[in-house]
Amino acid sequence: MSRVNFLDSIKSGITLLGDGATGSYLQTKGLEPGGCPEYMCHTAPDVIKGMAKNYFENGSDFVLTNSFGGNSFMLEKYGHKDLIKTLNIKAAQLAKSEAKDNQFVIGSIGPTGEFLQPLGDISEEEMGEAFHQQISALLEGGVDGIIFETMTAIEEITLGIKTAKQITDKAVIGSMVFDKGPRGLFTMMGITPEKAVKDLINSGADVVASNCGNGSDIMLEVASELTKYSEKPVMIQSNAGIPEIIKGKIVYNEKPEFMVKNYNKMLDLGVSILGGCCGTNKLHIKEFRKMIDSNN
Repeated sequence: MSRVNFLDSIKSGITLLGDGATGSYLQTKGLEPGGCPEYMCHTAPDVIKGMAKNYFENGSDFVLTNSFGGNSFMLEKYGHKDLIKTLNIKAAQLAKSEAKDNQFVIGSIGPTGEFLQPLGDISEEEMGEAFHQQISALLEGGVDGIIFETMTAIEEITLGIKTAKQITDKAVIGSMVFDKGPRGLFTMMGITPEKAVKDLINSGADVVASNCGNGSDIMLEVASELTKYSEKPVMIQSNAGIPEIIKGKIVYNEKPEFMVKNYNKMLDLGVSILGGCCGTNKLHIKEFRKMIDSNN
């Protein structure tokens, strides 16, 4: 068990390092295109434990659970709605089994894939219940905090954060995806970094974050915006560039050395939590660890 509280670690101001990609890692370990990553907690638990171990051993202070799509709406599409509690508890326990003293496990919650009324058909009560189910199971599995990640709709992520805050005093991270267009940075649903920061903090987020969607050049711009408006700690998890299809395979071209240059600049801006998203692997994490240690 970790002797230090994750939320206290965040508040201490030390730079924390998360993990690398989940999806691209699991694809190298047998996850088929269109397959359900969360179900691998049941069918391939050693792979999931190995993923956590892989990142911890290369310098991660915390890893995310393999539960990104572990909500009722997403699991129903795979025919696994009856396994919501089981898969989320197991996702937490498998990662937790590899955590040593002062290493943490954060419960990953991704988009439900649904829109709230009136834009969609789902009521706040229905979506709130879905979040409650997943959060409760992750907490039962022993997570040290919760992250809502890869979100684009502010109504969805703030509902998730508020739900989490009702049932736990552990750290809650709110992470959104921003795209750069002619008018600047917005989520797919039109949310600016400034509005995101304001609404995430007002809903109770302990950390304001951005992940996925971009390589580290654009994420540096996102970091600049988030740190400008947030009095809470800021976290960035960049992709290793924008994926390209080369000889039928998805390739992410940003090498660890390239990302480190931009991550160093993020530290200068005041970002205090770093990690990797799509395409990042243990080599990236190892270099990020060296960079953070050299700055301490």
